[in-house]
Amino acid sequence: MRVALGIEYHGGGFCGWQTQPAACSVQDKLEHALGQIAGESIATICAGRTDAGVHALAQVVHFDTAADRPESAWVRGTNALLPSTLAVTWATRVEPRFHARYSALGRSYRYVLLNHAVRPAADQGRVGWHHRPLALDAMRSAAQLLIGDHDFSAFRSSECQARSPVRQLRSLEIARRGDYVIFDLCANAFLHHMVRNIIGSLVYVGNGKHPPQWLGEVLAGRDRTHAAPTFDASGLYLAQVEYGAEWGLPQVSRAQMPRLAYLIDT
Repeated sequence: MRVALGIEYHGGGFCGWQTQPAACSVQDKLEHALGQIAGESIATICAGRTDAGVHALAQVVHFDTAADRPESAWVRGTNALLPSTLAVTWATRVEPRFHARYSALGRSYRYVLLNHAVRPAADQGRVGWHHRPLALDAMRSAAQLLIGDHDFSAFRSSECQARSPVRQLRSLEIARRGDYVIFDLCANAFLHHMVRNIIGSLVYVGNGKHPPQWLGEVLAGRDRTHAAPTFDASGLYLAQVEYGAEWGLPQVSRAQMPRLAYLIDT
């Protein structure tokens, strides 16, 4: 049978999603725990591979197994075997044709940035940081230049393995909550480092290093060296993966992103 899971994790203690020889990844820890519950080796596929330091509030994975276990075993049983910074939030059986990655209709990320003169301490590892004041109106103007179907090569890691650099960025919203600037991005899919490279470039606009139209020029130029450096992973959260209603999966609404409400409430 095929089982789908929702999982969340704090990315700071992991070397990313994808399995590594040192067994330090989210995938390594999850598959080891699931294997103990199933009594057999388990191989998982996720909706979106996250880098080291990147968090997830609503990652989705699937796996195939011959083990017949109640959904509670895949949740509570697995969680008893996982590190405290990784948890299964729900489990459900799905049709064999469901695929966590290819069945997804869209993905949403949230970036939480502390915009304050003093670096974070209590928030360390959970937020990005920029010490200079940021002009949100300029950043919003720049962000609008990225909306739509574009070749995002200028914001793509050299290690990106995607066959095409074209993605549909559906929305990019920027809001301030006290000392925090919140970026919400939604697309059909994202390239490797795409969100963090966009955030870095928006910060360049916000601190006055470049005017808003510069971001459109960078996009059109398709040259990664013309964009800003990749921004810190700490503030990035995979916040939602969208699927069609036919799969019957739990859906996380945008109003629930992120669950770390105390971090950004004024």
